[in-house]
Amino acid sequence: MTRTPIRMPVLSDTMQSGRLVSWQKQAGEAVRKGDLLAEVESDKAIMDLEAFDDGYLAGPLAPPGEEIPVGSVIGYLSDRPESAATGTAEADEAPEVATTPEPPVAADAAGDGTPAAASPARQPVSRIPEAGTAIKASPYARGLARELGIDLSRVRPGGDGIIRSRQVLAAALAGPLPDLDAGPPYRYKLFTSMHRAVADNMIATLHTPMFRVSAELPTAGLQRAARDRGVSFTLLLARAAALGIQEHPKFNMAYTPVGLAERERIDVGIAVDVPGGLLTPVIHDVAARPLVELQEEWRMLKGRIERQRLAPADYRGATFYLSNMGIFPGVLGFDALVPVGAAAILAVGASRDGRAVMTLTCDHRVVYGADAARFLATLEETLQGPEEWLEAGSEAGD
Repeated sequence: MTRTPIRMPVLSDTMQSGRLVSWQKQAGEAVRKGDLLAEVESDKAIMDLEAFDDGYLAGPLAPPGEEIPVGSVIGYLSDRPESAATGTAEADEAPEVATTPEPPVAADAAGDGTPAAASPARQPVSRIPEAGTAIKASPYARGLARELGIDLSRVRPGGDGIIRSRQVLAAALAGPLPDLDAGPPYRYKLFTSMHRAVADNMIATLHTPMFRVSAELPTAGLQRAARDRGVSFTLLLARAAALGIQEHPKFNMAYTPVGLAERERIDVGIAVDVPGGLLTPVIHDVAARPLVELQEEWRMLKGRIERQRLAPADYRGATFYLSNMGIFPGVLGFDALVPVGAAAILAVGASRDGRAVMTLTCDHRVVYGADAARFLATLEETLQGPEEWLEAGSEAGD
């Protein structure tokens, strides 16, 4: 008999755990390669988990509704039906958790003996110990916590429920936590997968040196064109920004330690407010493709967002970002953070008297203040006369 484990997959670059939504097959049921086994919720969307081979679904099966670290066994695929045990996992046969041995203390590049920290973004997601619960931690982690002044009761353990040195280091790097005991009684409301992903992405931006330049730019012509053509104003604004990037290609680059990465097309990520979080679906090749194609891609992306069926390719890899809060009339302007991998993000406030405050936040390692000023000047020219480039975009689709 052969029983191959089925593991919680990694469905996005920010995913640390997934929630098992439902099993689509029963334990003991025959399956063929490519059959739908289960539905899994990542930090971005609900995805289908397909069978990787022919066989029989075998238990113990992880129960639906659980938050499970990536790499953990959630069930088995057996070559014989008689080995397909039913029921959920018991303590002696619980789904295993992918763990890493306790790391040694390593010297940093300067050789001063400072412990080398693992990236906080790679830590498995698990619950913070509740008040009164015994804290499980390795002896080295306890000693390190004492040395660094870290309260272990505030440290999130690893996927096996044990706090190790990497979790202590991650807590130290994350900065001080609020002293909740000094205030009124409280209880934890645990993060959803999406909320945690957004928080981790924002923490990652702390390493980006940013600056901001704001300008009041015309919007009346673009709003009129959007109404007349039945096209999203935000989509047309993304097209206008992409045309500006063509003239200022630095805004399509990304910083790396070895140099600036020059991208061959302009892919715009557009911030979208969704229940419980924030998504940035990506429209590809925004400057070059005809508007009719961009409009259809945007329509399909919004449909997948509503059905919670975004695939990783739908929200990863944008080279420039746009956040439009113009639907809120009281928002005159705001700042946005540059996501890792982009040079800039354009934040758009509400229009008043045919103009809106637009703030360009930039990665100072890629572009400088004068670059931002020139980009905004080009964008102003583009927005003042949208008819010409809108007609050109429409003709390209004929």
